[in-house]
Amino acid sequence: MAPTPWALAVLGVLLAGPLPALLARAPWLRRSPAATMLLWQGVALAAVLSALGAGLSLATSQGWGSPAALALVVTAVVTARLGLSGHRVGTSLRAVRRHHREQLDLVTQRRGRLTVLETEQPLAYCVPALKSSRVVVSQGALDRLGTDELGAVLAHERAHLRARHDLVLEAFSVLHRAFPRWVSSAAALREVRTLVEVLADRTAAREAGVQPLARALVGLAGAPAPSAGLAASGSGRELVDRIDLLAAPPRPVQAALVTLVAVGVVVLPTAFVVAPWLDGLT
Repeated sequence: MAPTPWALAVLGVLLAGPLPALLARAPWLRRSPAATMLLWQGVALAAVLSALGAGLSLATSQGWGSPAALALVVTAVVTARLGLSGHRVGTSLRAVRRHHREQLDLVTQRRGRLTVLETEQPLAYCVPALKSSRVVVSQGALDRLGTDELGAVLAHERAHLRARHDLVLEAFSVLHRAFPRWVSSAAALREVRTLVEVLADRTAAREAGVQPLARALVGLAGAPAPSAGLAASGSGRELVDRIDLLAAPPRPVQAALVTLVAVGVVVLPTAFVVAPWLDGLT
């Protein structure tokens, strides 16, 4: 039996579990958030390619006997789990967000492009949607935050909407649910959630300033975030790390190296799949 199917299978398991757990223990990667997000996306894509490629490679290397049939069944199961997970996660999220927007329409006021919630609790979050996204702030947040701080929070939430960070989180949620628990790593989903906040922080800091954003994050510390939205608020160690990162200088060399690793992670399983076919052609 050709070693390629087993190499892809082992690579898929490593990319789905141990490697994400290891990357999550390297917080210094957050200093290059865009490149690191690309790395996480590359790891996720490579895990899927490896899982699917292992079955297809085994089938083609074994002809049409029983091992090939089993490999095709495994590949079909992986594909079906991905499709079913994508359908369930997507349908659930869109239903929750639609319901939340309907509730907002009943209990909030529209002030320009803002949706204002009449509560003394300081809240600020966005509800993503294709055409009817919302940026929600509470009266408590308006009373507590200064003008520049409020501007920084709004820049943060609009950065989420422009970059469609909700789709990034949705994709990782799909992968987490599609792979078995003993393979998939919850660390990947947690770290990507932190990274989208760091990316939005970077954009808001450029637009509104580092100090106003830092003060705003402290002012909103501990505020709850609805499951339908993305919120600037945070708590605990994650919030402390995000504020520390606001003052961190750019690291172009690190970003370039991380980007190269991200590309390499995707190229590796692709090469494993394509190389045997190219050998057969030659």
